[in-house]
Amino acid sequence: MVAQQVGFWILAVAMVVGALRVVTTRNVVHAALWLVVVLSGAAAQYVLLAAEFVALTQVLVYIGAIMVLFLFGTMLTRARIGREQDLDNSYRLLGVPVALVVFAAMAIALWRGFGDERLPETARPVPTAVVSDQIFGPYLVPFWALSFVLLAAVVGAIVLARKD
Repeated sequence: MVAQQVGFWILAVAMVVGALRVVTTRNVVHAALWLVVVLSGAAAQYVLLAAEFVALTQVLVYIGAIMVLFLFGTMLTRARIGREQDLDNSYRLLGVPVALVVFAAMAIALWRGFGDERLPETARPVPTAVVSDQIFGPYLVPFWALSFVLLAAVVGAIVLARKD
């Protein structure tokens, strides 16, 4: 096995363990931190694929912004920090067969869609400037609008959370 494959499997195992801990922990803040582990693993996978721009975007957008907003929202709702016993419901055992059916459906769809196709060996990496032009060229105004909406949400949350 090549070093890339070993790295992939180490990261994949860490991501699966992190994902399982996200849904099995009883502490909301711990679940958020385990989600950071999973998202960091995804960024590391992008680095293994030599897609540094996408990895940096993953770190900045998901780990940096989304997780901060998630933790800020958790603190804003004044949720109890610590273990909570009443988070489980009686339908959690139904989730296992549903998850298996969804996994089987996705596997069948991927297998029928791609089969034995392989990426070409001579594929050259796309320059970062081309990727950023394709993302931010036609979608620059919606990107700016979304940033203003998120800014308004953060300011509104600060106003709501402020003690008079």
